[in-house]
Amino acid sequence: MLSEVCHELKNWFEQSQIFGTFEITGGVVTIYRDSEALSIQKGQYFRIVGSVFNDGVWEYTGEPIEDLKDEVFDGAVWLLAIPREVITLSDGIDAWKAKYATADSVAMSPFTSESFGGYSYSKSAGGESGGGTSWQATFKTQLDKWRKI
Repeated sequence: MLSEVCHELKNWFEQSQIFGTFEITGGVVTIYRDSEALSIQKGQYFRIVGSVFNDGVWEYTGEPIEDLKDEVFDGAVWLLAIPREVITLSDGIDAWKAKYATADSVAMSPFTSESFGGYSYSKSAGGESGGGTSWQATFKTQLDKWRKI
């Protein structure tokens, strides 16, 4: 979800970008700059760009990352400094999506208004394609603080 949030913000909070050929083996990516290995701090996020299997934002935990697939690629690794508030917001968006972004959720109903048996409701047309409200619309105000144009 953090990749989606950063993409929506057009802000990756990058500290540096390292370009070259990278090898990922056993869930570990070693990053070199000028033949010197760079260390990523435990808990720091990094972004892989140009990979076939592993593009996205990852957190360095000090342990191999199980979801990283072995490969060699020409691309970039960006070292990031994502604010704790953005990470917390991303977790909140994940929880919101789990509750409201399912096909059977009332929030994702294709109807913006409905009436039957003396009951009626209307919801704002802030969602995509006139459907339910998107996470982007729901969290817009909180996201705007970090948005780049």
